[in-house]
Amino acid sequence: MALFNRKNTNAPSTTATLPVDPALAALTGDYVIDPAHSSIGFTVRHAMVTNVRGSFGEHEGSLRLDGADPANSSASIDVRIASIDTGIADRDGHLVSGDFFDAEKFPLMTFRSTSAEQLGGDSYRVTGDLTIKDVTRPLSIDLEFNGSATDVYGNERVGFEGTADILRSDWGLTWNAALETGGVMVSDKVRLSFDISAIKSAPQV
Repeated sequence: MALFNRKNTNAPSTTATLPVDPALAALTGDYVIDPAHSSIGFTVRHAMVTNVRGSFGEHEGSLRLDGADPANSSASIDVRIASIDTGIADRDGHLVSGDFFDAEKFPLMTFRSTSAEQLGGDSYRVTGDLTIKDVTRPLSIDLEFNGSATDVYGNERVGFEGTADILRSDWGLTWNAALETGGVMVSDKVRLSFDISAIKSAPQV
């Protein structure tokens, strides 16, 4: 995702920023997310006692990494809501209905980065705008840089993984049902997870 040096706004201007990882500094360029080797998922508490896990099978996106000036890096991701998969067809059908995502009217969930910072070592935080249905709100994602490699086809790859916690009600996903024993069927808190492999694009000529 977007990779930056962290700036301490409360410190004097002479305070040094965190050094950029040399491995990242060499990765300047544009990258396309490889959906076949990436996953975007979620975990949510069900009936107050267990977790339901799911993922979105169709997504696409791009990264721009700038090793010389990480503040110029950026990320963009589009997720097709109808590709949701929790392992139970009836539940997936409910999730794409008007009770939840209303996928027919709002087919995409999108993320557009606006800034990011280095937290130390291989840890970063990217912040941007997450849009679900017709609601756009800021979201910060904590990421780990997993490294880079050239695959057997000669593609230059980078990898990142991370998580972010949201309250689904902030995006208008408010459906629920009360339990006889107290509590609700579906928790408001949802943990999003990202495991991203991206391929470097050929230079423009």
